[in-house]
Amino acid sequence: MDETLPDVRDFRLAEDIVVPLRERLPEVAVQTIGAITATVPAYAEAFAGELGAKIEKAVRAALGTFLNLVSRGAGPDPGSPLAPAIEAAYALGRGEARSGRSLDALLGAYRIGARVAWRQFAAISVSTGQPAPTIARFAELVFAYIDELSAASVAGHADELASSGRARRRRLELLAQALVAGDPPEVVIAAAERAEWAPPQTLTAVLVPERAARSMADLFDARTLHVAEGGPELPETTVLLIPDAQGPSRGHLIRLLSCRGAIVGPARPWLRARDSLTRAIRVSRLDVRAPAGGAVDTEDHLLALVVTADPQALADLRDRVLAPLSSERAATAAKLVETLRSWLLHQGRREDVAAELFVHPQTVRYRMSRLRELYGDRLRDPQWLLMLTVALAAAQAAPS
Repeated sequence: MDETLPDVRDFRLAEDIVVPLRERLPEVAVQTIGAITATVPAYAEAFAGELGAKIEKAVRAALGTFLNLVSRGAGPDPGSPLAPAIEAAYALGRGEARSGRSLDALLGAYRIGARVAWRQFAAISVSTGQPAPTIARFAELVFAYIDELSAASVAGHADELASSGRARRRRLELLAQALVAGDPPEVVIAAAERAEWAPPQTLTAVLVPERAARSMADLFDARTLHVAEGGPELPETTVLLIPDAQGPSRGHLIRLLSCRGAIVGPARPWLRARDSLTRAIRVSRLDVRAPAGGAVDTEDHLLALVVTADPQALADLRDRVLAPLSSERAATAAKLVETLRSWLLHQGRREDVAAELFVHPQTVRYRMSRLRELYGDRLRDPQWLLMLTVALAAAQAAPS
């Protein structure tokens, strides 16, 4: 662009040469449009509709601008006629991006238009007796001018894509924030429509370290939503809302997240994504470790979530069911509690209890005899067995 623009500005044609070119300009414009329509299918429909007249006017203006440029007087001219043409080409590039089209058709139209216009202008110039060097130089300037317009359209197209991309990313961020905040359905649905985001059946909340999130953009469904910060409770954590990761897809998701320190919530209907995030946050507070350093699946920690839902209630329950052991020495009580827990979980199978506790089956028999003395008929009461099972299983399932 920097090499061709001075050539266009420096070159001048005498007015008597430009006059016949200008008189034939409407004819050249029509022929140029005809060639573009026949050669670039993407523009055939546009030229045939109401837009056709506007495009014909634009083509005529571009050709007229070129003639104005090469026929004006010598000397500095701050009001160069090239500027409006560059602005129009830039706007045309932006319009193509807004319409969802690439620049292939537009740049093809520029090339075809340049060839056709040059042939017509050259024929007119030859008919008026212009010398060959002047005509050759004129050809260079026609194509330099088209290069200027093409470059402006490319810039406009790129700027529009960048601008619209930023705007859509922002709309997607607002949608994600509405989902994790648990906003009313009508608010979330409106946000999804503004973001042009097609709702899935379910969303699964995943907590990942911020450093890992940067390398995961291409791993998931393109509809995956991101919330850059998990809030005060989860500093340096990114929340991902991943579409349709239920059923067999959940196993695939867990494998994708291996070795990334992620916590995967349950799949929930997309409008209830907040529920999935809440579950993941609760598991993040537990002292749990992922297998082999991979992702934590919240489905593997449902018992811990249940028994820690109300820590004070759990403590009161333990105090109540362990009250019969209050007269025992601390060391003895601890062994009895351990044995009772294993006995409940193994449904009274003495050999299994002994294997778990690494003691002789006779030791298990002795301890259970003592427990029956302390608890009496309560060890046959279904309600007491339920309370004992929950309270003592919690010692294993809940974090210390």
